[in-house]
Amino acid sequence: MRQPDPAALLPLPEAVFHILLAVAGEDRHGYAIIQDVAARTGGEIKLSPGTLYRSIQRMLEQGLIVEPRERPEPELDDERRRYYRITPLGRAAAEAEAGRLAQLVRMARRRGFAPGKA
Repeated sequence: MRQPDPAALLPLPEAVFHILLAVAGEDRHGYAIIQDVAARTGGEIKLSPGTLYRSIQRMLEQGLIVEPRERPEPELDDERRRYYRITPLGRAAAEAEAGRLAQLVRMARRRGFAPGKA
């Protein structure tokens, strides 16, 4: 089975991009994703549970993330939590989105709409 082209998923919804960034380094459960996004954005982006879980459902269907079989040690875990892990497709889509955003910033700089060198 051929893997989908990550570019076909672009542009990624903002919530999806932030969720991919949150799970890029480690498996996380929903509340930990919400906390990571808020911390990483200085509180500017606060994912609501509804947005988070609707996005997660779509991301699971698209193959951007999976629920891993492995779980943290029982003393560190709550059995009600569901953990999520980025997939190779999810990583490729996040990289493609970062490249797309970088290109937009370069264009904006050339027109004087963003600080920095063109």
